[in-house]
Amino acid sequence: MKVVLSTLNAKYIHTSLALRYLKSFSEKDFPIEITEYTIKDPAMNIVSDLFQKAPDIVGFSCYIWNIEETITVISMLKKINPELIIVLGGPEVSYDTEYWMNRIPEVDFIVMGEGEETFHHLLQELTGDRKYYSVFGAAYRKEGRVIINPPRPKLALDDIPTPHRFAEDIPSLANRVVYFETSRGCPFSCQFCLSSIEVGVRYFDMERTKSDLLFLIESGAKLIKFVDRTFNIKREYALEIFEFLIQNHRGCVFQFEITADIMRPEVLDYLAEHAPPGIFRFEVGVQSTNDLTNSLVKRRQNFSKLTRTVLKVKESGKIDQHLDLIAGLPEEDYNSFRKTFNDVFELGPEELQLGFLKMLRGTGMRADADKYGYKFMDHAPYEILGNDILPFSDIVRIKRVEDVLEKYWNSHRMDHTVSYLIRQEFPSAFDFFQQFGDYWESRGWQKIGHQLEDLFTRLHAFLVHRGTKGMNVIGGLMKLDYFLNHKYKPRKIWWEFTLDKSTQSDYIRSLAEKPEDVSDTFAALHISEKELHKHVMIEVLPFRLDHYLATGELLTDAEQLLIVHFPTDTHSRAQFFTMALGSMEPSI
Repeated sequence: MKVVLSTLNAKYIHTSLALRYLKSFSEKDFPIEITEYTIKDPAMNIVSDLFQKAPDIVGFSCYIWNIEETITVISMLKKINPELIIVLGGPEVSYDTEYWMNRIPEVDFIVMGEGEETFHHLLQELTGDRKYYSVFGAAYRKEGRVIINPPRPKLALDDIPTPHRFAEDIPSLANRVVYFETSRGCPFSCQFCLSSIEVGVRYFDMERTKSDLLFLIESGAKLIKFVDRTFNIKREYALEIFEFLIQNHRGCVFQFEITADIMRPEVLDYLAEHAPPGIFRFEVGVQSTNDLTNSLVKRRQNFSKLTRTVLKVKESGKIDQHLDLIAGLPEEDYNSFRKTFNDVFELGPEELQLGFLKMLRGTGMRADADKYGYKFMDHAPYEILGNDILPFSDIVRIKRVEDVLEKYWNSHRMDHTVSYLIRQEFPSAFDFFQQFGDYWESRGWQKIGHQLEDLFTRLHAFLVHRGTKGMNVIGGLMKLDYFLNHKYKPRKIWWEFTLDKSTQSDYIRSLAEKPEDVSDTFAALHISEKELHKHVMIEVLPFRLDHYLATGELLTDAEQLLIVHFPTDTHSRAQFFTMALGSMEPSI
């Protein structure tokens, strides 16, 4: 029997680790092909491709982000070939399994929970005696009834062959995300998370883990994301892997989910001293800083220790941090969430991910939904629509915060401008994103796309609309940020040049004749007047850029001429020089 394993990933660059585990465990006995699609692919294209492979069995890995699209594909496949055997697995169908068997009559089997051994056993029965009652961890149909077998005992992890060495994966390693697992399970009991259901943590053998990582690195992987729910729960294990990756990274980037308040100081010290900049990224789930909320969802968190860790990592300058929040947790109303947001934003993460509570099947939160008056979507992703203290109207407003946060902070298009606005012009970070998000919505911009310059003109329009003071300085910061967004000389700008074309030409001529008046570094570039016109932009800044970049303080006692050189070399960054306005004497 020909077996095809498939899933619909959220993006093309993603890969399914689950499918590769299933294949690695069963390929010794069965011919198995993996084929992956995305949720954006037309269902007809997916069905056509699967049909041409002529499988006898198709298995789909199901998650909240792909279940509805997967159902559409399954329905079409079964109409085309009623004899095709459809098997589902994954976290979305491992809970409320009878519901899924009834909702999707085209499905023949569901593999619940950890699937490697169960799927292999199911394939054996499908090609043998068909004693489905013996396949622990599986659900099937018998005489019109849904039968759900007892769960299967946990598998010894090292009994699973490596999922990382398939020859067909190697050519695309550099262009896709590689997901990697060193352990399974989670020591915590957060009621909104499926990981809380599995008790205890199991580890793969260290030497096997190192061998697989080295193989992936040597084969060209550029980004490896560790899917361990709490990577640093075992200090010695985590530190050994950190050390190994530092010694063998070869430019590959590694992302980990860590629990920051249990991160040991000696690990942080080691990373600060030895980690090369940029090869590690940490994802930290903060979720809420409301102590009552955390206690209600059985989340143990010491925010002061978490703060210590995040700030120490930030101070090292070696590791980018991605901090997560969840809006809509129990007893966290709009004002409480505003405080949570500001508490976490104050830590200065490179990225702040604002998500909304999802009532996942199998979780304690879903079981307790009525207790807090939750309303939520009937179908995946089961996102909340409100509760007793956070009505839908507040959720809609917080979603505006999320939208602007993504565009203006997480994208790092305006770091200097947004940081200044939050410090000087708004009561808090949350208030800036909320007020701007409300204005964005009022103008209908959420319905239309945007180019880079649109982000600047829309922020400028909002600030003018609210009567923001200091627009001259803010405008200077926005110009600086705009230039920082370009590797090449921008074809257009979103503002009117301060200097007219004649004055600009005079400066260009002077820069060509006396480049040493700017600086020795600028003179060493040996740029001709013709090349200056092609690759240099000049503008007036209302503050001393050198002092601002060195100290973060804006001195507005003198204007400066900003000279931006955009190299022709695509690997080089734009270079910034300044000089006193109206003079060829250098200011820095």
